[in-house]
Amino acid sequence: MDEDIIKRVRRIEIKARGLSQQMFSGEYHSAFKGKGMAFSEVREYQYGDDVRNIDWNVTARLAHPYVKIFEEERELTVMLLVDVSGSGYFGTHSQFKEDLAAEIAATLAFSAIANNDKVGMILFSDRIERFIPPKKGRTHILRIIRELITFQPEGRLTDIGQALKYFSNVMKRRCTLFLLSDFLLDTSNWTDALKMASGKHDVVALRLVDRGERNLANLGLVKFYDPESNATMWIDTSRKDVRQVADSRFAEHEERVDKTLQRYGVDVASLTTGEDFIGPLRNLLARRS
Repeated sequence: MDEDIIKRVRRIEIKARGLSQQMFSGEYHSAFKGKGMAFSEVREYQYGDDVRNIDWNVTARLAHPYVKIFEEERELTVMLLVDVSGSGYFGTHSQFKEDLAAEIAATLAFSAIANNDKVGMILFSDRIERFIPPKKGRTHILRIIRELITFQPEGRLTDIGQALKYFSNVMKRRCTLFLLSDFLLDTSNWTDALKMASGKHDVVALRLVDRGERNLANLGLVKFYDPESNATMWIDTSRKDVRQVADSRFAEHEERVDKTLQRYGVDVASLTTGEDFIGPLRNLLARRS
């Protein structure tokens, strides 16, 4: 592996480990539940115990009432569904959206393995680019980080619907899904696929945003390039009405996305390039807890 790539992987690992250990150990554990309750042991019946938990076989054998004790079955499977379409190559404040996605995904992955959970990843554009089955361990997480920072997608457009359908098909057992995307220029009607995925799995949406998208800056006549369609367009950003229209359209887009996610019970947080993403993530985890 190229020395520069090794350094980038190591740099993200150090940052993600630190954020995970400092911020998410308690919040992550309480915000995401296990698969259910697993049998632990039996003990003698005590006043106030639920009679539905009486173990009648042991009770009959010992001629004294005993109850079953259950513990939360903690182990989770966490899947990262990461948008690697062309719009990720955008950023006006120190990093691209794809860089932000890599840091967030790595932090979540280290939080998961610290809680003994398995982690997998699906990279998608307008097609399924790569599927990494869930596993445990540092070596596996480093592979995920390496893929995030080096992968070159074949597609440039976005198809969230196809990605969610693929996820629902390959993940038969309930798991926690983090969907990382800017939700821009989606070519699909993804609501049916979202409904299906959120009906079976615990889905959390992390929307990646750049401040330049929310507030178009006054930079005069600017040539804009769309990395998904390869189209270019000249825009006079010195005109106030032009900036207002652009900002209004983006705000309407965000509102539509939020309403769609909330309709199907999906928690959502907006994370901005060049800004600390710990605060919004902790707020999301606190709401879930």
